[in-house]
Amino acid sequence: MSFLGYLRPKGLVGTRNYIGVISTVSCANDVTWWITSKVVGTAPFIHGQGCSQTRPDLDFVKKTLISLGWNPNLAGVLLVSLGCESIFPGEIEEGIKKSGKPVETIVIQKLGGARLALAKGIEIARKMVTEALKQKREDFPDSALVLGVKCGASDTTSGLTSNPATGAACDIVVDNGGTCLFGETTEF
Repeated sequence: MSFLGYLRPKGLVGTRNYIGVISTVSCANDVTWWITSKVVGTAPFIHGQGCSQTRPDLDFVKKTLISLGWNPNLAGVLLVSLGCESIFPGEIEEGIKKSGKPVETIVIQKLGGARLALAKGIEIARKMVTEALKQKREDFPDSALVLGVKCGASDTTSGLTSNPATGAACDIVVDNGGTCLFGETTEF
């Protein structure tokens, strides 16, 4: 068996080819959403972190955002920063650059506010999508597939129907040499 995917610079394979638009702080979430609502081929990633946190928490957020940027379903990343957050967007950008993907950062306050940041973000995202569209899907063995799943649902029937179906799908992927990552394991 095989599947069609996109080879990334460090050898990971994605089944999608999105440009991830990632907010570095909750205060940048609106601009992140607005950019992705205007540019087809982008995916927004927002969160409620990045400000007024202590160092151990900020390190966890930074690691999470860098890991998100490495996701093989992303062809490139646009980081959206407010400019005064506790987390350092430059560190996140450098961490994602190690994936070999294109990464750019916009800083709302440096650009003169949300409206100007939105315009710049749309411009960058469109250029990144144009570049991503040049990449064509290739045939890969199932051993290159990494499937992320969570429980099928959380109701009285999930243990009888959706969770077994999700598990069966994972069995097929693993039996063919792929990897299945299952979140919310208490439901499994």
